Formats: sequence, C-alpha cells, structure tokens
Amino acid sequence: MPKAVDVLFRPATPPEHPLIKWRGFAPGTTLLKSGTSAVAGARQLDCDIRVDRDVEVQLRDGTRIFVDVYRPVTDEPVPAILAWSPYGKQGSFQDYDIFPGRAGVSRETTSGLPKSDWEGPDPAFWCAHDYAVVNVDPRGCFESQGDIQFFSALEARDGYDVVEWAGTQEWCSGKVTFSGNSYLAVSQWLIASTHPPHLACIAPWEGLNDSYRDVILRGGIHTPAVPEIITMMNGGRGQIEDLPSMARLYPFMNEYWQSKIIDTRGIDVPAYVVASWTNAIHTRGTLAAYTGLDPSKSWLRIHNTQEWPDLYEYEEDLLKFFDFVIKGKDNGWAETPRVRLSILDPGGQDQVNRAETAYPLERVREVALHLDAGGQSLSTSAPAAESSVQYDPGTANVIFRYKIERDVELIGPMKLRVWLETVGFSFDADLFVYVGKADADGNPLTSFIPPGDPWPGAHGRLRATHRELDEQHSTPLSPVHRHERPLPVEPGTPIALDIPIWPVGMAWHPGEELTVLIGGKNLTAFSPIDALNVNSGPHKILTGGQYDSHLLVPLATPDGI
Repeated sequence: MPKAVDVLFRPATPPEHPLIKWRGFAPGTTLLKSGTSAVAGARQLDCDIRVDRDVEVQLRDGTRIFVDVYRPVTDEPVPAILAWSPYGKQGSFQDYDIFPGRAGVSRETTSGLPKSDWEGPDPAFWCAHDYAVVNVDPRGCFESQGDIQFFSALEARDGYDVVEWAGTQEWCSGKVTFSGNSYLAVSQWLIASTHPPHLACIAPWEGLNDSYRDVILRGGIHTPAVPEIITMMNGGRGQIEDLPSMARLYPFMNEYWQSKIIDTRGIDVPAYVVASWTNAIHTRGTLAAYTGLDPSKSWLRIHNTQEWPDLYEYEEDLLKFFDFVIKGKDNGWAETPRVRLSILDPGGQDQVNRAETAYPLERVREVALHLDAGGQSLSTSAPAAESSVQYDPGTANVIFRYKIERDVELIGPMKLRVWLETVGFSFDADLFVYVGKADADGNPLTSFIPPGDPWPGAHGRLRATHRELDEQHSTPLSPVHRHERPLPVEPGTPIALDIPIWPVGMAWHPGEELTVLIGGKNLTAFSPIDALNVNSGPHKILTGGQYDSHLLVPLATPDGI
C-alpha cells in the first residue's frame, strides 16, 4: 500500500481583497429586464431573467455552500446548466478585459453577467433559450463553508450533491448539464464520473485530466505559475489546498498526484467535447479524456482558435446538442459528424470542421524521421555514421530540418527519441521540443492564437532523471513516464530519452520544412522562465549508428512523407 500523503493547505485569499472583485453576500431575488445590458456596450438581454442570489445548498455532510440561479421568467420547468469552478460565481479577478483585444471575445459578444466574462455560460443566451444557469461557489469558496480543494474525491462528491439538488428543484425539468472551459471543463470529467442520476450530458470545453502530467509537473519539470495563480485567485473564509507547496515537496508521482488523475472510462452520459491543438495546458488531457468515453454517445470538435472565443462562437452548436439530448428535439444533431477536426496550416489556410469518423484516426501510420547531427537534418533513413551536436541550453537550441516533397498531414501525438549526453558537471537535464513548420527559406511559420501569442509548434518536454517509462501504458507514439523515482544521469554517458509530443493536426506542402527544435527553455505558456529547469551545462545530442535518435510521426496521408 502506498503511504498516504498529507495535503497541505494555506489561508485562502479573503473575498474582500480588491483583486478578487467580490460583489458581497446578498441573498435575494432580482429581475433583469429584456433589452438591458449588465455592462456598457455588452450584449443585451433577449428576455427577462430572474436572478436568485446566494441560494443555500446543503451538502450531504451538512456543509452549506451557495449558488446563484439565473432562469427565464416562466412557469414551465427548464433544464439547469451548472458552471462549477472555485473562481467565484459573481466573477473573478481574471476576465477577458485584462487581455489585449479581450482575447478575441469582443465586448458585445457577452452580456457581462457573472461567469459570462470568464470561461462560463452566458445567462443572456441560455435563459433566452429556456435553460437556467446555476453558478456555484463550491466548498470553501467565498461564503461557502469548508476548505477549497482541487479535483479531489470530496469535490467530486460535492458536485454529485449539487447536480441532484438542482435536478430536484421545482423550477428544474429534472435534467442537469454543465458548460464552460478550463476548470469548468475539468470539473465536468470529475463530477460525471460519480454518475449523478439527474445528469443528462456534459460539454467540457478544453480541460485537462491529469494535473501532474498536463501542467504542474509536466515531464517532471515544475511549472509554478499556473498552480500559484489558481491558488491565489480564489477567495474564501477558510483554507485552500496549497498546490505550489505540494509541487515543491512532492516532485515525483505519489498517491496525492494519482488522486488527481480523472478516469473518464466510466462516464455514461452523452458528451460534446471540444479541444484544440494549440493549448499549452489542455490539449493532451482533453483528447485523452475523450478517448475514454463511449464513442456512440460522444462528439468531438477540435478548433483552430482559442477556447475563450470558441465557447461563445459555438453557442448555437452547443444549444443544438443540448436540445437534442436534453429536450429530445429532432433538430438534425444526430447527423453531426462524431469527429470534426481543424487542420492547422501556418502560412496557408487552416481546414475547419473537417468530418472524420473517429479519433485517433484509424488511417494514421507511424513513420520515423531520423536525426542527423552532422547536417542538422532529418531523413527517412537512419544515418550510418555517428555524429553529435552540442548546444548551451541556457542561451541556444538546435534545429533539425526535413524538406517536404508532397502534401503531408500529421494528425495525433508524436514521440522524439533522442540520445543525450550532458557535459561538465551536469547531473540532470531538461529538454523542450517543438515540432513546427518553416517556409522554403527556413523562416518559421507560426499560428497566432488569441490573445495574440505565436504558437511555436507541437510541444513536448522531459527531465532526464524522469525518463523511466511506464511500459504498460506507453504506445509507440505516446510514451508515458512513471515519474516515481529518479534515474541517474552521469556526465559524459549517453542516455536515451523518449519525449512525448502533444497531439497536433498540421499540414505541410511541397518545399516547406518540418522542423524539430530542441532546447532548454519553455517557449509556450506564460514565459520562457516559467518552467523551472535544472540545466547547468551544455547538452550533446548524438545521432547515427548505435544512437537511434528519431522523430516518430503520425502520418495521415496515404503517400510517404
């Protein structure tokens, strides 16, 4: 039996802190009139909305939490859409206004009502289509009693209780669902896995399923910004689970991190799942969670923008799904392709909503592109001669290039096997990998994702001491690491690293280059210094002969690469 791990807590940020934007505790009912706006320039309401604020819900252990209910003014019961996150049912210190161009969500797109400006369903839309929106302050959040926990068994149980509470209210039709992205998506995986009887379906918009492997210690490399932001942004009267301290104290997989892996294989309600290839946190976990679902009850759409604008641009699409599943409307949803893909084409024209029958694609073939350090190139043939290239991970990186001769699509995850030798007194190493695209002259071609950041390509990372594979769960294209103990790294001794590269759907055309960049810094989320690396000396990449360094790609086109 693994040893139980004590979970650390720290005081939650007081709701009164100015960053939190708390609107106070004010139980009561108000009426929002059709044609009005909550915020100047925002979307106007299309119907009268009744708002019941700070409604008490008692959990099975007696803990009292509070929710806000937005519902159309009607005598007919309506389905309930839950928005579950610790970020505040009345709003968060984060909203789209803090990003350039509102991160692609124009002011008139949303009503400005709580949650509509941060990752949640907009009551202005949903109430006008005869749904209620229930914004929840889970256990420990703001005036809700208890301590805040993240993706725990207790949070899952609490979610079950709130689904059942909502489903039995006199204003509810007995059907409950969820909407929202990021945390509001992860909570759907978590709660749906407990099988609440009144849960009709889920709609997770980009949400991880493994906190360790997806964000906090991905590849064994500590990424402190995300857990610190999540921990500090949540207001409450009690304690909050101290994710940053847990990451520092427990850098290896243990019972605590295992408890935050969400198994979606038992979820038995219909699901509309949304993913993207470019998200620095959610891509792997969303697609892994989807593959655990019943394909006869699930739909997947992979878009080419960013989760925040996509949530509102596809409201009508989601409404069609909800109406079909929850209200039994014969509205054509049954003909919707089970899988709709976007194929990225930096420098060209992306394909959007291309119909496929399944994900992963059955026609994908594994093809190896071999690294040659001598020419910093890639080839379908393994080089016979051994060669090496050295770089300083603090200031430089190395790029391998392959000239594309025909139209090519890669769809799915990849693996880079690379032989590494550390130089000097370097007893560990962090490697960051990006598989991207360049034009015929070698100039990088990138996609720009709201709020305007360039996407450097499909990405992977690994700390050398975490290289031990979980053979049971690994596949040729998707290596899985155990992260349970450090394996030694001896300077001057070559070691093989199998680095998982997150899924991508991307096209290359004749004359363009497929590039593999290997370096020592994170080029994706937040900043290059966000991932705390251990690099202290030069890295040497070895190829050819006995060193089978190669990129294994998911070729989705019938001809060769």
